[in-house]
Amino acid sequence: MPLKGVDTLGQLRRRDGGLIFWMCGMEKKRPKPRAGTPEGLHAEVISQPITQTLEKNYMPYAMSVIVSRAIPEIDGFKPSHRKLLYTMYKMGLLTGARTKSANVVGQTMRLNPHGEGAIYDTLVRLTRANASLLHPFIDSKGNFGKVYSRDIVCAASRYTEVKLEELCEEIFRDIEHDTVDFADNYDNTAKEPALLPTAFPNVLVSQNQGIAVGMASQMCGFNLAEVCRTTAAFLKNPDCDILDTMPAPDFPTGGEIIYDADAMRQIYETGRGSFKVRARWRFDKAENIIEITELPYTTTLEAVLEAVARLVKDGKLKEISDMRDETDKTGLKLAIDLRRGTNPDTLMQKLFKMTPLCDSFNCNFNILVAGSPRVMGVRELLEEWCAWRTDCVRRRLHFDASRLRERLHLLRGLAKILLDIDKAIQIIRETEEEAEVVPNLMIGFGIDEKQAEYVADIRLRNINRQYILRRTEEISKLEGEIAELEGTLADKMRLKGVIAAELKAIEKKYGAPRRTLLAYDHAEYQPEEHIEDYPVHVFVSREGYLKKITPQSLRMSGEHKYKDGDGPGQSFAAGNKDEFLFFTTNQQCYKARMHEFDDTKASLLGDYLPSKLGFDAGEQLAFCVRPGDYSGSLLLVFENGKAARIELSGFATVSNRRLLKNAYSGLSPLAAAFHLEEEAEIMLMASDTRALIFHTAALTPKTTRTTQGVAVMSLKAKSRVTAAKRLAETALLNQTRYRVRNLPAAGALMRPEDTGEVQMTLNTTEEG
Repeated sequence: MPLKGVDTLGQLRRRDGGLIFWMCGMEKKRPKPRAGTPEGLHAEVISQPITQTLEKNYMPYAMSVIVSRAIPEIDGFKPSHRKLLYTMYKMGLLTGARTKSANVVGQTMRLNPHGEGAIYDTLVRLTRANASLLHPFIDSKGNFGKVYSRDIVCAASRYTEVKLEELCEEIFRDIEHDTVDFADNYDNTAKEPALLPTAFPNVLVSQNQGIAVGMASQMCGFNLAEVCRTTAAFLKNPDCDILDTMPAPDFPTGGEIIYDADAMRQIYETGRGSFKVRARWRFDKAENIIEITELPYTTTLEAVLEAVARLVKDGKLKEISDMRDETDKTGLKLAIDLRRGTNPDTLMQKLFKMTPLCDSFNCNFNILVAGSPRVMGVRELLEEWCAWRTDCVRRRLHFDASRLRERLHLLRGLAKILLDIDKAIQIIRETEEEAEVVPNLMIGFGIDEKQAEYVADIRLRNINRQYILRRTEEISKLEGEIAELEGTLADKMRLKGVIAAELKAIEKKYGAPRRTLLAYDHAEYQPEEHIEDYPVHVFVSREGYLKKITPQSLRMSGEHKYKDGDGPGQSFAAGNKDEFLFFTTNQQCYKARMHEFDDTKASLLGDYLPSKLGFDAGEQLAFCVRPGDYSGSLLLVFENGKAARIELSGFATVSNRRLLKNAYSGLSPLAAAFHLEEEAEIMLMASDTRALIFHTAALTPKTTRTTQGVAVMSLKAKSRVTAAKRLAETALLNQTRYRVRNLPAAGALMRPEDTGEVQMTLNTTEEG
């Protein structure tokens, strides 16, 4: 509840979707509030639909974030970058010495009304020391952190020093020549440029990302030399193949791009897509160490260390004995100590597959053009930049031509003085009042006011024929320069030639070799290729403990060890690469391969499957299957007397999914399950000592995993199926008595000579 004397605005949501606003404040004369009414609450109530509130209140904020904060413009800068760099330019830091970062931050606040923390963070990212940009704009001294580390943080602004890089000469080229528009700052006390007249496509050179409201931008950086070369070729031929001169992005952290020409072409055409970047490494054979020297731009060395440590702890990277960070002033270096006999190429393929050492960069070339966000491909970006840069050059040429015309106009007036210098001196000497000098010169020589002012301001020592002749000799030169500028302005091809010449000069002066290399031939790590295959025996207990034992160890071992109350369940003869399906009591199916389990001995308990596979709370193992090539079917027998036959191929997946939900029907508890590779006879036994034998050919295989099945055994009230077993694995003496031809059937009461032989539970099925 608001305090008395404080004017506040509150709101409550109504059930009909509107908003109720109330205003609180003090009045000189207020009626006594009714009982239960908060003191200070006015009687004024305004109802407003929430859609109208969003349109009036939220939309201006959203547009402000999009247009004035998060999305870069055609010059490649966000407003925060532009304000900071322009402030440094006005401070004389393009040619002067470095100054404290705190000084720059304070001066930038005249244009950028944000806190010093936000401004300093922007400054840090633009510095050479931070290495966020392939071609940084700020020369720095001190600790500015590193883009590839989240733990190496920058020092406070009072300890670091900055100035503008030499490259900024091309950013601010001819900014004083009316090349761009200027606007008032937030409090109308200063002017700032709406855009910076970058002489090269900085929108493609500088890495940039931003999250606005309902949209985002993710720009990857390209090599400056390649961008300048490509833009010059585009100006000459708009249909040129951009991939020929600019094959892929380039990142300040280096690494290698796994090059896919089709994917890259799609990014260039649409402005959307992704590609993979991986680390660069070298192997020291003498020390048996792998040294990682360059990381993908999208990750950090701490993320890599954490991922590798987790995999080593889980036993998935047994080839690594130690990994440490050896980064110093010379640059990034992660050292990996290998165990004896480890193949470094195979290990690195494994690390690329399982850690951020190989990561994807998602492109979203969303740029503000004339105040509107647009997602554009590289060709369209070049087209927009060339049109914008052409306008900047045209404005510069108009400005230069107008200055030359002004100079020519003054010199033409001076040329008229040349006809009679003595007359000019006489007019000045005979004029009694100073204010009449200019009008008298205008009358005496037929010149205008500006020309007369120029003549009147000539120093006494310069009133001689030689000085005036030298000045008037400039007239023909100026006329030629003006004609040249006007010819360029009238010819689009000459304008393009001016831009192309500037681009070639920038390429020659600031161009540098690529840091990110292109990997055309790359072998992706395939776990199956590096796993040894050998025969194993698999034993699964009733409570879900799994043992994988080699034949040699099984021959030498003694009796199996189980927990109290546990005992043998299922057993299989398999291979180390075989896949198994583990079905649970929650109707879920977990997939795992035998190589994920350690070899063990019969005298040990083995791996507890609920923990190993990550079962849900209270979830227990029901049965497991070795699917092989996923041929055959799965027979599920439920306690309600129904049986479902499901094609095993329905459990195969193309991707590496480890969990299948709704693996079978949960309408009735499961009594038993069988992997049917061929037709067989199955015996069911109910809780009322009835039994029947049916042939699986009577059941039609279903493709739906959650099928309820068909009725097989008709049960009496409160009866249920307690067990099922293959007939060949029982010792029934009177098989004909229980065999049925039509389903469902009630079965027959078991005779005493049969009941003693049939001891069946859910998980006693064995497959050899």
